[in-house]
Amino acid sequence: MKKTVFLGTLTAAGLVAAAAGAQTLADVQSRGNLNCGVTTGLTGFAAPDANGVWEGFDVDVCRAVAAAIFGDKNAVEFVPTTGETRFTALSSGEIDLLARNTTWTMSRDTDLGFDFIGVNYYDGQGFMVPTELGVTSAKELDGATVCIQTGTTTELNLADYFRANNISYEPVPIQTNAEAQQQYLAGACDVYTTDASGLAATRATFENPGDHVLLPEIISKEPLGPLVRHGDNEWGDLTMWVLNALIAAEELGITSANISDMAAEATNNPEVNRILGTEGELGAMIGLDNDWAVNAISAGGNYGEIFERNIGENTPIGLARGLNAQWTDGGLLYAPPFR
Repeated sequence: MKKTVFLGTLTAAGLVAAAAGAQTLADVQSRGNLNCGVTTGLTGFAAPDANGVWEGFDVDVCRAVAAAIFGDKNAVEFVPTTGETRFTALSSGEIDLLARNTTWTMSRDTDLGFDFIGVNYYDGQGFMVPTELGVTSAKELDGATVCIQTGTTTELNLADYFRANNISYEPVPIQTNAEAQQQYLAGACDVYTTDASGLAATRATFENPGDHVLLPEIISKEPLGPLVRHGDNEWGDLTMWVLNALIAAEELGITSANISDMAAEATNNPEVNRILGTEGELGAMIGLDNDWAVNAISAGGNYGEIFERNIGENTPIGLARGLNAQWTDGGLLYAPPFR
């Protein structure tokens, strides 16, 4: 979900946070844990299990950052946020990192005073409808009622798409994915629209997922990624390179199963050695020990392992890698060099 309605006080709060923000790592270390903002609950991406333990694709990014800092993937407190509260939570310092299916846009990066540390999921907005409607294209939705989170780019994209195709719709405002699911299943809306990955995750929780279909149209670009506050480049660098380490590890064949052996002694690949700390001093560059990447990758595996375990084709969500494949496999994932 992608919020675009800005509270007047938010930008000011972001400036204040930025001015005092150049000590996030020290604050996190002093506190003894990372405070990470996540969604209120989206299966596969961020949701508590039956025992209240948070798990998911975005959760594993938080755990990787915590492990890089503390050597402990559990040294993290998860703070549920909605589309309305997530940016205030970050700008105010309530959370240190926001990892909550948030779209990278120019206004968020500049006007709101945030820094996106990269993209961990390339997505686009889609539509879900009950199969019994017999709809095969979003262009057939003239006059439909649509569940939509207000104040988001999802809302703006929807308006643009229907206007461009000269069709009408009636919005059904919702605040959270749980509310959208409830309204949609109750028949309060014909259509639910959000990021296609979110639709797949939501459908996977239905009693009869086959009774609902994702339409083929993808009407926007939604590069989703973690973000931090402006004003603390050191913290931004640390979190960015943790994400890059997860991506590079997959490309270089570093996995949760072999990382201990690979880190035990230098390999014949200098970049692998630099990532794993057996060569060079990359850890010192971001204020961490040299085994920071070993700890981050060990927490949940490389990017591919995290993807497949939480949202991949063998999970109920069943997402193909697509654009989120490595660049060597025709996707967009590409980590800068570790040197």
